[in-house]
Amino acid sequence: MKFETKIFEEPHLEFGDKHHHPDPRLGLFEAGPLQTPVGDVVKVAVVGSSKTIEDAKAFFKEAVTGFQGKGEKHPNLHPDFPGLGNKNPFRCKFEISDGAIAAITQAKIDKIRKEPHHNKAVEMAVDEIVQELRTLDESSHRPHVAIVALPVSLIERVWNAKVDAKATIEKDDSGGSDAPDFRGMLKAKAMDLSFPIQIVWEDVFDETASIPRKIKESRARKIQGQAGRTWNLLTTLYYKGTGRIPWRKMQQDGEFTACYIGISFYREVGGQQLFTSAAQMFDERGRGFILKGKRAQTESRGRHPYMTQDDAHQLIIEALAAYKNHHKNYPARVIVLKTSQFREEEADGIFEALNEVGAELRDLVWVQETSSVKVLRDGNYPVMRGTFVELDGKGLLYTNGSMPYYGTYPGQYDPKPLLLCPYAGSDSTIAQIAKEVLALTKISWNSTQMNQKLPIPIRAARAVGEVLKYVTSSKVSSDYARYI
Repeated sequence: MKFETKIFEEPHLEFGDKHHHPDPRLGLFEAGPLQTPVGDVVKVAVVGSSKTIEDAKAFFKEAVTGFQGKGEKHPNLHPDFPGLGNKNPFRCKFEISDGAIAAITQAKIDKIRKEPHHNKAVEMAVDEIVQELRTLDESSHRPHVAIVALPVSLIERVWNAKVDAKATIEKDDSGGSDAPDFRGMLKAKAMDLSFPIQIVWEDVFDETASIPRKIKESRARKIQGQAGRTWNLLTTLYYKGTGRIPWRKMQQDGEFTACYIGISFYREVGGQQLFTSAAQMFDERGRGFILKGKRAQTESRGRHPYMTQDDAHQLIIEALAAYKNHHKNYPARVIVLKTSQFREEEADGIFEALNEVGAELRDLVWVQETSSVKVLRDGNYPVMRGTFVELDGKGLLYTNGSMPYYGTYPGQYDPKPLLLCPYAGSDSTIAQIAKEVLALTKISWNSTQMNQKLPIPIRAARAVGEVLKYVTSSKVSSDYARYI
């Protein structure tokens, strides 16, 4: 068995003025976003309780002067937020006008809380919030992006951690839950608004707010410091409010134009039919483009979802057509990432589509989130992030682990590697694929921390599936910002 190991350096990202840096926060501070905003103000609206609205307004007011990071011991992991003045990392302002707020009355919140049926309570909350968002959309205070600031009392009633946090993690088993996903349902019903939304829990604006442990998305969920919360929230609002990206994967000299496609599967409401979602990432400009695939197939007992040859062919053709419409040419290289194994008929359909448009370089990669193989490091420290082991054509890659730049391991539990399995006929070496996957873990505009586990095409496809299952109209937004 071939067994070779190496540790990849932390990938760099590209920011404004072609500046590059491995750290999203420092890169923004030094050079600003890759794509600067058209205007100098991002108009933000807030829908929530009277308290969460006031907390949000206070938070943005304080963000102007900045927040001190809790980085005495690990300054790179917990840096200061420099504020929105002369050192503004986003090169624009964020403003909440007096008319861009909508408070849900306490009486309505109490009515939702007292509703005995969970499904009905979720629908009531979603309808109430969407009604307020539509009113804002039709007013003279229409925002660029809206925050839905959920009070703890509402979160307790409508949020189901097991559903909302893991609604579309299909792995090899496509079993789903009939319990409604509040986040997915809200984003689906808000899709036809002229602006995207960002869901925020009360403890983001008020760290004294206590979230019950039973509804946290994981036991490890801990509220970040004020500086860290501000970095993450404003990065997301910048992306959603301006339609421009803060950073992108650093391109290498001689690198071919490439299109990344992540494929995931999701169950429709009711759990009967399985469909395919694809999130296509335009690497050259960092844009996400969303596609809804047709009904998927499964093996016995609903396990191991896959596409037919014709459906795989059609999905890739549509993805490449969208790419050409955006770039005026087809990519030289196409990378398809999926968290279930490629069947021969799926691969044949994909290869047929690539041959039709003349995309000569292709990589089909099965990304497994669990592996029976584990790497140990001398001493008591976790394995380094970027550790790669080649195992007879497959690759074990640690996208989480100890990070010298942070001076620590920024996780709670022992890191688990990804197992990368290229399909026969892929062009790149497994080491090249692993290095690229590591870089793609850093394309997340919901977080500025550098230890995301999954590459963006797969994370995006899953986020898309969580929303698409609740989209009832035939028109599906292709804008990735509507899904995260």
